Amino acid sequence: MSDLGFTPNEMMTIAASRALKNDDVCFVGIGAPSAACNVARLTHAPDITLIYESGTIGTAPDVLPLSIGDGELCETAVTTVAVPEMFRYWLQGGRISIGFLGAAQLDKFGNINTTVIGDYAHPKTRLPGGGGAPEIATSSREIYITMAQTKRGMVEKIDFFTSFGHGDGGDHRQRLGIDTAGPTLLITDLAIWKPDPVTREFTVVSLHPGVSREEVQATCGWVVKFAEALDETPAPSELELKTLRDLQARTKAAHEGTAKEKAA
Repeated sequence: MSDLGFTPNEMMTIAASRALKNDDVCFVGIGAPSAACNVARLTHAPDITLIYESGTIGTAPDVLPLSIGDGELCETAVTTVAVPEMFRYWLQGGRISIGFLGAAQLDKFGNINTTVIGDYAHPKTRLPGGGGAPEIATSSREIYITMAQTKRGMVEKIDFFTSFGHGDGGDHRQRLGIDTAGPTLLITDLAIWKPDPVTREFTVVSLHPGVSREEVQATCGWVVKFAEALDETPAPSELELKTLRDLQARTKAAHEGTAKEKAA
């Protein structure tokens, strides 16, 4: 906990939640994206439609899911459809306004690696893989990305190309026939980034409270560009913090209870 009364991770989650609107249809990734989307639903965006890869539509979980197969998602959904329908009709049909993704590795053009760290044939670490993220990255109207900043995670060149962002920059998406906007927002635990309108390179537009330019650069593997008019991210409100912490407390209690039941 910082002297400001909240952690960098809490600031990241809340800043990400603020980017979502009440009328968004959001394809939600597990982890930090799920936390941000549900904080939005529980605060300023009660009518947001949250969709998870397993086919749950309009889900409103009381606790954060461990995976896309968590029963909490199906139990609280308006409806559940087959995965092929989810991807073909909802996602590829252009009905998803925001795809919310995390990343193990990310480059300055928003390309994502969630497959391997190191050489593919002999990796240092084998990651969970792409799942539906490659399709989400190209078929959602916009992509938001959230991740904690580290030099290992934010790199000049990703080790494996799992999900397409802006490729080599510029009009690379358009040249490949991809007509969606791609990554339009990156929220980290230190800053908010948006792609340059011409080069498509992520640029810092807002620093979180108490964060310096030097801290952002020290935890990023490429030379960081900062907007000329650099903002400061508003600190979390009492309601936002309480909502997030209550959600995390319910989640911890529920998952600890499940683990004890299995052990018994």
